[in-house]
Amino acid sequence: MPGIILDVRFGDVNGDRIPDRVYLTGHRPDPQSPFVDRITLMIQDGRTMGTYPIPLRTNAGYNPTLFLGDFTGDGVMDIQVSIDSGGSGALTFEYIYSFLNNRPRLLFDDEQFNQFFQYDVNYRDMYKVDVVSKSLQKTFTIDIRYKGPEYLAEIYNPDGTLKAPIEGFVVGISGLYPVDFDRNGVYELLAFQGIAGRYNADRIGYVLTALKWDGSRFAVMNQWVAIFGG
Repeated sequence: MPGIILDVRFGDVNGDRIPDRVYLTGHRPDPQSPFVDRITLMIQDGRTMGTYPIPLRTNAGYNPTLFLGDFTGDGVMDIQVSIDSGGSGALTFEYIYSFLNNRPRLLFDDEQFNQFFQYDVNYRDMYKVDVVSKSLQKTFTIDIRYKGPEYLAEIYNPDGTLKAPIEGFVVGISGLYPVDFDRNGVYELLAFQGIAGRYNADRIGYVLTALKWDGSRFAVMNQWVAIFGG
């Protein structure tokens, strides 16, 4: 059974100044479900009409989409593929490819990102949580009193001390967004990672990491922690 087209974009991705057709194909095992598998990135050269398939490491999920934009500053569009995992962690699978001169080159892979950025999340007395970004050697402290008295009473004594030690965790990428911070036509990246407390759905904020291409890789511009309003 042939695959279906899931998303399509047009733009010059090989550098010959002729728009190419970039699209995703896949299969729906259950026509009643939005789940798709065997997702493949396809590029049709606008000049020769030759087609180039690029397999993806993780090729199943929900809502696969494309974005074309220049991430490296060479004046040629690169290709971003985003796929929702559909799990409780709200993870996304993310890939960015260059296709200069019809040669695919992987610029970004969510698995490599998640392996590099490691964290410790520790609850402290007096309603504080430390989020330690081990890769960047930064510590962010969140005041979780905004979570409300019912939540706090479950884990803190009336004097503000912890009833028991609690370690949270930071999940993998749950969104990777192209942002032109410099407004110069070259896109940077803003990665979101959820900060979880006692379990996955116990979200206490997000780690936001801004990345910029440095000629060989996406390097960190800055990193922040965002919290929900109380």
